[in-house]
Amino acid sequence: MADLRIKIHKTNLKNPVMLASGTCGYAEEIADFYDVSKLGGIFLKGITLKNRDGNKYPRMAETSSGMLNSVGLQNKGVDYFINHIYPVIKDYDTSLIVNVNGSAVQEYIEVAEKINELDKIPAIELNISCPNVKKGGMAFGITEEGSETITREIRKVYSKTLIVKLSPNVTDITKIARIVEEEGADCVSLVNTFLGMAIDSETRKPLLSTVTGGLSGPAIKPMALRMVWQVAQAVKIPVIGIGGIMTPSDAIEFLVAGASAIQVGTAIFKDPLIPLEIIEGINEYLERYKISSVSNLTGSLHL
Repeated sequence: MADLRIKIHKTNLKNPVMLASGTCGYAEEIADFYDVSKLGGIFLKGITLKNRDGNKYPRMAETSSGMLNSVGLQNKGVDYFINHIYPVIKDYDTSLIVNVNGSAVQEYIEVAEKINELDKIPAIELNISCPNVKKGGMAFGITEEGSETITREIRKVYSKTLIVKLSPNVTDITKIARIVEEEGADCVSLVNTFLGMAIDSETRKPLLSTVTGGLSGPAIKPMALRMVWQVAQAVKIPVIGIGGIMTPSDAIEFLVAGASAIQVGTAIFKDPLIPLEIIEGINEYLERYKISSVSNLTGSLHL
């Protein structure tokens, strides 16, 4: 078997295949299907400082080659996570990474400080696609100033591996990537969902209660792959690729484009076992081409 191990800053992973935040709950849900120790890691459902009820239903809709969602970060807050969820999942033999969210810088800081104290959480994924309520609802991650501020402030209070999740809804994602790297990010994950919408032609009403939502799935893969390739050339820190990964071939494309690891998301709704198939497929690919380590695939695009 080829060496599938990788390292993201100080975080060691058994393999480069992880589950994307918001698609697998808090790991308990996916553990009902298989042994999660087979995974490289799990990015847990987004956590905020206080309880959030999320958006009104309907908040998910199937589209051509993908899906829209506007769940709205429904969760019971960081203290509930620490007291009720963390004790149950902390001994899972895989890397558990918390997706951190907030509507203001101080909220992000307080969540990061609390998660920093949890021994079995080696990293956080900073979701900078959240709307900054003090700036009229504009997402932190779509402006250079917002990305710079939030990353700098979290770096001050968080001592472990800091992964910043980038929004694709920007003019030049490489600029944002370089900024968060300069402010102390240890890794970037990309892409988050693309802004989209869907309409029921019979009722002439939007399919989501929020009208617009985040598009994920195979439909976004070519754009996500392009952005991962661009960012991998622009920064020195590791890149985690996300966006429409459904097969081993998809995952290998992202690795070749420059990603050190990948996240599987929407595919889980089709079949929870797809991540295991991807792990096996990557290993078979490495053995077929006599590549000793998966890390040798990263950035191996032939131009």
